[in-house]
Amino acid sequence: QTAYNAVMDGLISPPHFFIIYNISRKKYGGAHMPADNEEYTRLLEEMVEQMKAHILSQDARILEQEQTIADLRSLVDDLRLLKAGLEETLEEFKRQLFGTKSEKTKTSQADAAVETEDPASKTTVKEHTRAKKKKTTRDERYADIPVRDVVIPVPDKDRRCPYCNAEMMPLGRKEVRTELRITPAKVERVRYMQEELICPECRKDGDGTIVQAQTPAPLMPHSPASPSAVAYVMFDKSFASVPYYRQEACMAQLGLKLPRETMANWYIRCALEYFQPVYDRLHGLLLQRGVIHADETTCQVLREKGRAAESTSYMWLYLSGSDGLPPIVLYEYQAGRSGDFPKAFLDGFSGIVQCDGYSGYNKVEDVILAVCCAHCRRKFYEALPTERQKQLKLLDINSETEVKDIPLPGPEQMKSIIPAEIGLMFFNKLFFIEKGLKGMEPDLRKAKRLEKEPPVWEKFWAWVETLKPLGGSKLEKAVNYAINHRETLQSYLLDGRCELSNNAAERRAKSYAIGRKNSLFHTSVAGAKAGALVYSMIETAKANKLNVFQYLYILLLYMPDHKDDPAAVEILLPWSSFIKEHCTGLIDVETITPENKPQLPL
Repeated sequence: QTAYNAVMDGLISPPHFFIIYNISRKKYGGAHMPADNEEYTRLLEEMVEQMKAHILSQDARILEQEQTIADLRSLVDDLRLLKAGLEETLEEFKRQLFGTKSEKTKTSQADAAVETEDPASKTTVKEHTRAKKKKTTRDERYADIPVRDVVIPVPDKDRRCPYCNAEMMPLGRKEVRTELRITPAKVERVRYMQEELICPECRKDGDGTIVQAQTPAPLMPHSPASPSAVAYVMFDKSFASVPYYRQEACMAQLGLKLPRETMANWYIRCALEYFQPVYDRLHGLLLQRGVIHADETTCQVLREKGRAAESTSYMWLYLSGSDGLPPIVLYEYQAGRSGDFPKAFLDGFSGIVQCDGYSGYNKVEDVILAVCCAHCRRKFYEALPTERQKQLKLLDINSETEVKDIPLPGPEQMKSIIPAEIGLMFFNKLFFIEKGLKGMEPDLRKAKRLEKEPPVWEKFWAWVETLKPLGGSKLEKAVNYAINHRETLQSYLLDGRCELSNNAAERRAKSYAIGRKNSLFHTSVAGAKAGALVYSMIETAKANKLNVFQYLYILLLYMPDHKDDPAAVEILLPWSSFIKEHCTGLIDVETITPENKPQLPL
């Protein structure tokens, strides 16, 4: 009865009941034992307790096994995510080490022929046409180069007629060919000889009056440095990205033994002393603009107080936007990447800052951040398989390629295309629209944007909300980047002077990065700050379409006499009529010299 009750209560199973029943029959020799037999009842109760303990232990083991299985499944999922992440990282390292660095890749015939069995990796790319450039003639290409005619005369022995021996008359000249001659740099020593005059009448009285000629102010006292020599060093170092040790070898070929330490001293002292006033004025004008692009790139300074030589420093850069005013490009060296640095540099600015998604820019006060859409697009591009990346090309607003309209993917098409490529299509659509708005007045550009682009963004965000990317994957990083900057990605719609991307700043960062790759590091903080000043002058001159060497030369020519004169600094800004007159042509260091230079129109 006790065993039966245990079965009914769910403590033991029916098979266990029959085991107990058979054991009891065997022990007591039959099934008709008295119901009140105490030994029989005790035995059954002991067996029931044993069975209950056994069942509970079995249940505990089952629960333990189930927990172990769950833990193993979780571990397998984590390992799969880790494997996927490591494979993506490995592919990225392979691409950086062996592959194409740029996002813009051309589809070769071999790549175009590659097909996979996975339909999700296939899509149809519409054809595009490239506008044919007008081919320039040689005369057009060489229009600014001085011409020197070399007349080849007929020898005296051939100046008589071979038939009648009469003296022949000039008929004219015929152009046979045109050559390009390049005269390498020439070094010469210029000795300033000061003329002195004395009054002969006063001399008779023993008190001669002497007058001396006014000599030009030296660029660096007690130094052979001249404006042309220092401009040459700066141009090679920061425009042509030639390190000092290579310049030293080149100077030796010109017959000049100029140690690299001397060149570095010229570069730093002249930049800090003569370029700083121009830089400060450009900085003040930049803060008055409505849109500023900002970016930063790494650099290394070997000797900085309190920091190891291996420490990472940063070269920050800021430039004006598409506001129709003369462009300004400024670099600034800082020891770190704290948001306090752009906050201090942009103090007093109230407008739109176009930048990447770095959170440090959030510290800048009283501004609107406009995050670069090219950065967000790049995240989706990097989430594509490597083979698919090779077959795609990212649209560029400044590209000369004519591309047909890019339709947004419909619901059915989205099912057959991998998510990363869909995200890329949305951004390419925005860049396609922007390409058509290029060159418009800011107000008209803003109106056209608000008409065409918000629907694209609405569809993009609706699509993003449907995604459930694999944890730790590049697609998840792209989606999170977009969601985290949802508002600032669309800030460019507020002002027609804004751009869709921050590529303008990235191009200037690349100019510095090329020089960094050749020189590797700055030796001192003074060298890094001087480099920021020189790059600022060079890139601002380039943006204003000046002859870069000539602008550096003119600054070094006039600043020794006028570095403390704000009016003179204003005349030496890259867009002044004086600078346009003297710095838009060819290099001229022979007619415009320290002793024979035109006066500033003060």
